[in-house]
Amino acid sequence: MINDRALKTLADKLGHSFTDLELMTLALTHRSFSGKNNERLEFLGDAILNFVVGEALFERFPQAKEGQLSRLRSKLVKGETLAVLARHFQLGDYLHLGSGELKSGGFRRDSILADAVEALIGAIYLDAGMDKARERVLVWLTEEFNTLTLVDTNKDPKTRLQEFLQSRNAELPRYEVANIEGEPHERTFYVECYLAMLDKKTRGKGSSRRIAEQQAAARALDLLESKKV
Repeated sequence: MINDRALKTLADKLGHSFTDLELMTLALTHRSFSGKNNERLEFLGDAILNFVVGEALFERFPQAKEGQLSRLRSKLVKGETLAVLARHFQLGDYLHLGSGELKSGGFRRDSILADAVEALIGAIYLDAGMDKARERVLVWLTEEFNTLTLVDTNKDPKTRLQEFLQSRNAELPRYEVANIEGEPHERTFYVECYLAMLDKKTRGKGSSRRIAEQQAAARALDLLESKKV
């Protein structure tokens, strides 16, 4: 079992100190471990996550159509996004899993990690209310929000930037890791994107190289669009 000290360490990473540690423990308990597990909290957290993200997108993109907002929300709440977030928190180290899931590497599985993130959102809501749950969701997804744009919401910034340059027969961007900060389990990546078309670099940062590259690409696109190249 995970002890209270370990739970405190995780709570610090999450940015929420639980009044009721049993709620936190339940959110980390997979159905393979116990009949009393995180499935109900996952259900609640999924609903809260979709609402909070939907509300934030509605406010951030006042000109967006319903379909655009739906596609953007799907990007933010999808399992892959939540699994990346879970790995940033090292959530796999804190999960209560049955022996079968432990042997098969369940603590690394995207679906289990994503479900645990949703369960924690539900637990935070029950522990401290909607305002706190909203605040944590928006903080956790800050980097992902910063890469969003209404321009062709089906494609990520790196893909759109590449297609933009190819359509003008321009040299493709170069991405380089400029710096990595932090401990191995909590690193921040700084990536530079060089555009020969503008002879300029843009910079992005994130908890993974992929996120940092996407942010740098999004800023490069903004620069190109503002100059109407």
